[in-house]
Formats: sequence, C-alpha cells, structure tokens
Amino acid sequence: MTAIEESVARIGSATAHEAAGTVGALPSVIKPIAAAMYVAGPAFPVRSPAGDNLWLHRAVYAAKPGEVLVVDVGEGFEYGYWGEVLARAAVARGLAGLVIHGGVRDSAALAERGWPVFAERVCLRGTVKDPAGDGDLGEPIRIGGVDIELGDLIIGDAAGVLRIPRDRADEVRARSMERDRAESAVFGRLEQGASTLDIYGLR
Repeated sequence: MTAIEESVARIGSATAHEAAGTVGALPSVIKPIAAAMYVAGPAFPVRSPAGDNLWLHRAVYAAKPGEVLVVDVGEGFEYGYWGEVLARAAVARGLAGLVIHGGVRDSAALAERGWPVFAERVCLRGTVKDPAGDGDLGEPIRIGGVDIELGDLIIGDAAGVLRIPRDRADEVRARSMERDRAESAVFGRLEQGASTLDIYGLR
C-alpha cells in the first residue's frame, strides 16, 4: 500500500465528496465492475483515441506502482478498451487500479481477479492499436466537467469515483475522518432510540 493509500485507507467516496465541499465527483455512470472494489491513489491521466487502446498499453508501463490509471476516450464509449490481459499486466506492475470513462471487456474475469476496475460500461467490441493515434500520458484530462491532473487523489467505491486536488488531500482526509466519527456517534444515538428528526433538528 502506498503512502497516499494509507492516508485515505477506506475513506468512502461519498464521505470524501462531502468533506471536499461536494466537488470532484466523476460521472455517476462510472462504477466498479464488482461492488466490493475500492481504489485510492494518485492519478495517472491517460488520453486515448476513440476505439484504440494502444495508449492504455503504454500507460501500464509509464505509470508508477501505486498510481491509478484514469482514462478519457473522448466519445468512444462503445469499445472494450481493457480486459484480462491488461489487468494482469497492471497487477504485475503494481498499479492501484483503473478508472475509465469508456468500456471494458472480460468483466467476469476482472471481477474474479478483484483488481479495482471502474468503467462507464462493459462492452465486447474490440479496439485497434494505431501507432500514430493521438493520445497523451500524464497530461491533464477532463471527464464529465472534472479536471484531473497527475498526482490528484482518486477515491472510488460502490458509490462512485471522486477526484481531489493533490494539494487538498491531507485536508480532505482530516475532514473525512471527522465526518466518519460524527456519523458513528449518530449511529449510536439511533440504536438508543433517538430519531433523525431530533438528531438533525428537523422538527
């Protein structure tokens, strides 16, 4: 586990989103391919041409261990850019996970492997590998109105995926822990019979 992963170990995406001021949520269509998947780590942005996954192959070997590949494929959603071969390569490289605003394939095998994969959809349609394709590695990308830069903190779980600017990671971590502690206290009061109307002053 990397230092940044340790600093946000199991902080939920929804909690961190609130702690960050309700900013940075990626499109809600991006979900884990298995509900229990969780990812936290620094972003390695990838811009890939539509229908072409060569830049993803390159990204696996350009990213550092512990980084999360965050991939923009433009409007080319109806392709399976990532599958079991790339997942095995990413695991061997020690990468933390994949977030792609596009499709993946081999979903059953990916779910069984358990390595975190968050995708806009599952799609069997194959891709090409054009050496002249227009892409980028490590440069800023934009997904659903959210700008993502190298080193930004990515948190993903069953609720969705969140981007936090790297210079706010410590602040959001502390606020998230405070929210978790406060919520635990609420759970205790509910178990003792208090109502949400009273706890939150909603009467």
